[in-house]
Amino acid sequence: MKWMKQALPSLVVIAVVIALWWAAVVLTQSAIFPTPLQVVQGTLELARDGTLWDHIGASLFRVAAGFGVAVLFAIPLGLWMGWVHGAFVTLNPLFQILRPISPIAWIPIAILWFGVGNASPIYLIFIASVFPMIVQTTAGVHTIEKRYLRAAENFGVSRSKLFLQVVFPAALPQIITGMRIGLGVAWLVVVAAEMIALHSGLGYMIIDSRNAGNRYDLVVAGMIIIGLIGLALDGIMRLLENMKNVRWRYVH
Repeated sequence: MKWMKQALPSLVVIAVVIALWWAAVVLTQSAIFPTPLQVVQGTLELARDGTLWDHIGASLFRVAAGFGVAVLFAIPLGLWMGWVHGAFVTLNPLFQILRPISPIAWIPIAILWFGVGNASPIYLIFIASVFPMIVQTTAGVHTIEKRYLRAAENFGVSRSKLFLQVVFPAALPQIITGMRIGLGVAWLVVVAAEMIALHSGLGYMIIDSRNAGNRYDLVVAGMIIIGLIGLALDGIMRLLENMKNVRWRYVH
């Protein structure tokens, strides 16, 4: 099958990495760093008692909440900034100042404002993911080919209809790209926030495993699970790129 042929090179590379990892641990006779088998056994241990699912659920809930609020805020604002020149000139400098600030730098302020509950990581995820979506959405409107707008105007299309049936569909590929970038950053930030300010989630699981008896098998397990979930989330966003209403603007 086609997908198996495409996946085969990646699977071979992963198998080689696992083999090298296993060989390195055995040859160095490390008493701390785990083998792949020990990582699998530690993962199964957490899965059986339900701890793993609790941590995964907590992290996904925070990402869904923060990212969802960011989508509701960023996309309408980005469309408005792209469509109305005055809004772009007024707001773009502010966002360009805030955008380079690392989301991790907001952690002390988030704790000060929201405490150490779920509100802090949700706020951090919002801050991390909102700016890429605003920038990409605005750029999507700015890069619309003028012939689309002129053609619609020649047919006497109203401004509201032009916005809904021409501007938004034309900007949709860039919007999806912004969402994909924002979701990736959100997943990074929630893990970092959980390591510092929370008592649940995959980030907390890694720190707690390190502190509670040097369980590096669980530390590595947490890292791998974070990577796999990140891959799954990116795959979901890539499915959106394959939608008919999105693919039409791409060359390939």
